[in-house]
Amino acid sequence: MDITFLLKIAAIGLIVAVLYQVLARSGREEYAMLTALTGIIVILAMLLPNVLELLNSVESIFNI
Repeated sequence: MDITFLLKIAAIGLIVAVLYQVLARSGREEYAMLTALTGIIVILAMLLPNVLELLNSVESIFNI
């Protein structure tokens, strides 16, 4: 995992946080929650290949 990947995750988190605050303060709590949920799903989708790579490494190290 390189630094650009971490910066992408941080940028998505920052954008989602700003959108959440703007939507929540304007009385659109439903959309704010959907924005937060979408941000979490996007970040998890980005992390999934790295998690699978980690699991494959653990399997190869311990000969599972």
